Amino acid sequence: MGIDAVLVPCPTCSRRTAYSPENRWRPFCSERCRSIDLGAWATERFRVPAARQSDEDLNGPDVSAPARGA
Repeated sequence: MGIDAVLVPCPTCSRRTAYSPENRWRPFCSERCRSIDLGAWATERFRVPAARQSDEDLNGPDVSAPARGA
């Protein structure tokens, strides 16, 4: 680990690990922790919230209705 290495907590186990090019698993401390995190995303344990879509967003615009402002 170099002198300029910044230590950060591993997102999986919270162990302090170097955030530097020498750590091939950064920001994780190991391949195991990286795989655990990937598995959580793959099984949808982690999710990114999205805005709820309206019926128009799902079905497209209503082409039978007159255009607004016309």
